[in-house]
Amino acid sequence: MSADSLTPMRVYKITNPEDSLLLRTRSSKIKANPNNPNIKHFVSRLFATVRDSVSLGVGIAAPQVGILKNIIWVQRFDKENIPFEVYLNPKITKYSKNKQSVREGCLSIPNRSDVLNCRSHQIEIEYDTMENEHKQETIEAFTAVIFQHEIDHLNGILYLDHLEKEIQEAKTLKD
Repeated sequence: MSADSLTPMRVYKITNPEDSLLLRTRSSKIKANPNNPNIKHFVSRLFATVRDSVSLGVGIAAPQVGILKNIIWVQRFDKENIPFEVYLNPKITKYSKNKQSVREGCLSIPNRSDVLNCRSHQIEIEYDTMENEHKQETIEAFTAVIFQHEIDHLNGILYLDHLEKEIQEAKTLKD
C-alpha cells in the first residue's frame, strides 16, 4: 500500500522457497469487496504488475504478488481490442468435457513453458465486478485456459501440478 497505484509489485517465484509456500496457499474465503479503497488500490497495482515490461503476462492472480485475495486480471483474447479485465471472487461453475492442448507459461515459474492437454475448451464462470455487479459468463478457447490458470492460483495450484498429473497418467497407461 505504500507505493502509488501505477507501481508494479514483485511477482513471487517458485524458485524462492518462501515465495513458493505462499504460491501454494489458498486465497481467503472472504469475498473481495470492490468498495474497499485498499482493494481499489491493489487492483490498480496488480494491473500495473501484469502489464509491466518485466512481466508482460496475459493474466495474473493476487497470490502471485503475495496477497491472498480472490482477484485476477485476464487478457480477453475473445473480445475486440483484446482488453485486460479484472475479476473479483471468480469461480468456475462448469467445465466442458472437450479438452484442448495449449502451451502454458507462468509469471511465477521463470523461463519455462509446457504443453498441457487437460484444460477445458469451454468453461462457465461467475464473478463480481469493480462496479459491484455479480455476473455469469461462458468462456471458450485460449481465454478459457487463462481463466483456468489464474483461478487455479487462487486455490494454490500451479500449472505444473496438472503437468505432473498428466505425466503420471501417461506412465500408468504404458504399464
